[in-house]
Amino acid sequence: MTEDLAALIADVEQQEWDLVLTSFTYDDAWNLGCLVAEIARDRGLPIVVDVRRGRQQMFHAALPGSTPDNDSWVERKVRVVERFGASSYLLGLRARLRGQTFSEQHQLPFQEYAAAGGAFPVRVDGVDIVGVLSVSGLTQQDDHALVVEALTRFRAMSADA
Repeated sequence: MTEDLAALIADVEQQEWDLVLTSFTYDDAWNLGCLVAEIARDRGLPIVVDVRRGRQQMFHAALPGSTPDNDSWVERKVRVVERFGASSYLLGLRARLRGQTFSEQHQLPFQEYAAAGGAFPVRVDGVDIVGVLSVSGLTQQDDHALVVEALTRFRAMSADA
């Protein structure tokens, strides 16, 4: 169990290093958000998608089947990324490896900070973290996987342009 968790943590850490963009403009934020929403609509996923650059929300969409609770989860996951500079999934996994919850480890209220999968730092090469891409509505593993899939596609599309 511990070895599996350590391997998963290493995979997520690698994803964060691999998914670095060359830029992140207003258009990039819009296009990234639209890409996530398109993938989700094609699959009938009941999610909320949120893209931020700094503190500014640049894209937000609630798809059929999502609820206002998903917006709350997005806010809580985004706070984790903004405060700790890593994906919400990674931070939750690291706490679990130590035998704690994220809230216990950092003494932060669960209603304000949620280290559950789905919020991922948007990094720009040579700049570091410039924003956050978030998804809420699926299991935390699936929220995280959707964000990684979308960033992977977006990065490839940006490289081809």
